[in-house]
Amino acid sequence: MKPLQIVSALAVLMLAVIAFVHGPETALGADQPQIESPNGPKRTFNDKLIENLVGDWKITRKIRGKEVENRATASWVLNHQFLELHMKDVAEPPTYEAIVLIGYDHAGRRYVAHWCDTYGGGFSAMGHGKRSGDSIEFEFQYPDGPFYNTLTWDGVAKGWTFRMESQRKDAKRALFAVDTFRRP
Repeated sequence: MKPLQIVSALAVLMLAVIAFVHGPETALGADQPQIESPNGPKRTFNDKLIENLVGDWKITRKIRGKEVENRATASWVLNHQFLELHMKDVAEPPTYEAIVLIGYDHAGRRYVAHWCDTYGGGFSAMGHGKRSGDSIEFEFQYPDGPFYNTLTWDGVAKGWTFRMESQRKDAKRALFAVDTFRRP
């Protein structure tokens, strides 16, 4: 064995011993200051606007010329990373139900919404949102084009409006439904 090979083998052996005794991070220089990820369990989602959605709601939905009533409840879940919004039609059995997880991507500086409902996995989607004042516009991508849901807080009425729109082929938006949230 050549002297250079012996020195290399000893260096590898020393790193292995250090890793065994002190853990692999020490052997690899992890005692240096680490840059913390902008996302993760130590960085929770605290948002004064979204905090207004916590609690129980009566929803009046105007959809395709009809008006229907829904109920909703919203609470923080998963280590305060998401606000879970559970909406349900008041009919028995319900004709519509949705669970929406609203969170925030700190690295991307945008809101996220995971929308799952009674239409199943083929229509479930993750949307990304940007805030403007007391509104957050979420854009969901579907095979037939984008779908928008704009959540707007009314501080005077202490309620929310969710305005849902599809995008037509001419790039103009078409109203799908409007949900008005009020406390029961």
